[in-house]
Amino acid sequence: MRLRSRKAVWLAMLSALLGVGEASAGGAETPAPADPAAAGPAAGSSGSGLPLPRFVSLKADRVNLRSGPGTEYPTSWVYRQAGLPMEVLKEFEGWRQVRDSEGATGWVSQSLLSGRRTALITPWDKKPDQPVPQIPVRNSDSERSRAVAIVEAGVVANIHTCDGLWCSVTIDRFRGYLPQKQLWGVYPNEIVK
Repeated sequence: MRLRSRKAVWLAMLSALLGVGEASAGGAETPAPADPAAAGPAAGSSGSGLPLPRFVSLKADRVNLRSGPGTEYPTSWVYRQAGLPMEVLKEFEGWRQVRDSEGATGWVSQSLLSGRRTALITPWDKKPDQPVPQIPVRNSDSERSRAVAIVEAGVVANIHTCDGLWCSVTIDRFRGYLPQKQLWGVYPNEIVK
């Protein structure tokens, strides 16, 4: 008899309870991996004790987005930019189900995520075959203040603080303010300290 890991036994029991299985090479019925959609606690709570949903950012320049919470699941996308904001939706052991600014969801190892807050500037304004919109970064938290920089929609900003209406950000060597509603990576009315 082959010994199974504790995780494999747990997955087998969960699959049996759900009535899910797949045929093995020998034709015998073997349990399928647990349904990633059912993995982890309900929204609002998490195994880590951190709130769900929440925003984080990518630590590495190469991060695999997987179809389930484990390396045995296929890679559905590869992100190639450290600092991209991601929204954590669920947690399952050392894995986090995340959503990107375009709405794609999948699972990422928690070791590749950082609590550092970043945001994309108006990513919804980027349209194929159209000029990329230019967004002013303001000197203070007022539409009437002067622009310290003009940046393109889709640029990543490092978030320092947000008061629910404006966020203090850094983009490259420029520091200034952007309206919170122009950022994907912070919730409406969220306070970031």
